[in-house]
Order: sequence, then C-alpha cells, then structure tokens
Amino acid sequence: MFRRINPKNLNMNVKSDIEGRVDVKLLVDGFYDKVRSDPFLQSVFSHVDWPAHLPVMYDFWSSMLLGDQSYRGNPFQKHLPLDLTSAHFERWLSLFHQTVDEIFSGQNAQDLKMRSIGIAEVWKHKMKL
Repeated sequence: MFRRINPKNLNMNVKSDIEGRVDVKLLVDGFYDKVRSDPFLQSVFSHVDWPAHLPVMYDFWSSMLLGDQSYRGNPFQKHLPLDLTSAHFERWLSLFHQTVDEIFSGQNAQDLKMRSIGIAEVWKHKMKL
C-alpha cells in the first residue's frame, strides 16, 4: 500500500551536502560557468581549453574534499604565468562560495569553502600579493 505525500510537507529549499564526485562535478561546472561569464575573470582565463580543463578540476576538488587522490599535478605552477592580483582571488572566492551556497549546505560544503580560502591565502602569499 502506498502512502500519499502531502506536498505542503515537502521543503524544496533543503539542500544536501557535497557527498561524492557527482556533486563535485555539479559544483565545478556551475562555478566555471560563472567564471567564463564574469567580466573581471573571463579575460584571465580566456586561453583555457575548458573541455580538457574541467575534468582536471573535478579531480582536484574531489581530491581536496573527498580524499580520492584522483588529482595529479601542480596547480600553483600553472597559475604563476597568469597576471593575477588580489582582486582576482577575491572575485574567484566570491563566485566559488556563491556557487557552493546556491547548490549545497552542510559540513562538507563549509569545509570546501574554508579550504578554498586557505588555498587562496597561500597562493597570494607565494605570489607576494
């Protein structure tokens, strides 16, 4: 026997936490859609081959959050040739956190935002920004 579900009892605003690679892919795709259309960031990343780059970002963020160790590389070295300023990092963080908050809620989402801040701070320090 099936129970009827009262639609008034469904909360459509409840967001799940980031739990697996599918969630990471959703986040990365949404975030880089914002980056590509952002007037301040799009010129810095206009050279990127997005179909090749996005799977690398899935691996990077899956490794950072889920510990799956799928990423191999040195992301800092790849960003050194770019003409980045502190303002670029701030805008990047703003869009990244906005994307996380639009899609997810929970401890992993919060952890990921904290990790992104840590990465940005270390890179700015290394770049003397």
